[in-house]
Amino acid sequence: MELIKSLWNYRGFILGSVKRDFQFKYLNSLLGIGWMVLQPLSMITIYTIIFSQIMQAKFPGSANPLSYSIYLCAGILTWGLFSEITSRAMNTFIENANLLKKINFPRVCLPAIIVLNACLNFGIIFSLFTLFLLISGNFPGLVYISVFPLLLILILLAIGLGITLGVVNIFFRDVSQFYSIFLQFWFWLTPIVYLKSILPAGVQRWIGLNPLEPLIAGFHASLVQQEWPNWSSLIYPAILAIILGAVGMSLFRKHAGDMMDEL
Repeated sequence: MELIKSLWNYRGFILGSVKRDFQFKYLNSLLGIGWMVLQPLSMITIYTIIFSQIMQAKFPGSANPLSYSIYLCAGILTWGLFSEITSRAMNTFIENANLLKKINFPRVCLPAIIVLNACLNFGIIFSLFTLFLLISGNFPGLVYISVFPLLLILILLAIGLGITLGVVNIFFRDVSQFYSIFLQFWFWLTPIVYLKSILPAGVQRWIGLNPLEPLIAGFHASLVQQEWPNWSSLIYPAILAIILGAVGMSLFRKHAGDMMDEL
């Protein structure tokens, strides 16, 4: 409750920061928010060109020529949200060191700003993706609402991991370098470009340890297969999100004083 109260009391500061960050990102840019769409679209186009012929026949609904493209969009867009939150949260305390030293405000505002910024970016591009589903006749109907609890778990997992890494990164700067490399492997260890079913059974069991696998599978189920996700499979990432959030906040409170000295 204290956390929520702090965020509410400083809502003006948080919303103003989100607005400034969004405007600054596209300041003096000819395409503006168009770059937000072009980056994932270029990835989707490349993967579609390279893998579509291989993967298309593997889909249960392979008669639909758009099934693999929708599969890619569902995975890449949600992965982008996770990646943005964790990467930015990990560096937020270091990047805002001067602000932390000069202005007195609840430090938890910084992760909140990151989440809102990432959700704003994601909301714009995912709305365009939803519009595409509607126009192309691939909108999943009522099943679409399952996207929202999936997003909630994804965001909680991302910010919990991001805060934990962010505190550790202050004392061990190698963390950010390692995570940027690890993130590339994590992408390919998550069934985003390929289908989990094409992997050997032993590899599938190892992939199942990846907390993002059931989440991405849930998005694929909802948006590609137009079915309800396997809710029981989401218990693992949900519990991990709660644990990481608790660990991150505990580390933050325990080392708050030391953090300022290191910054």
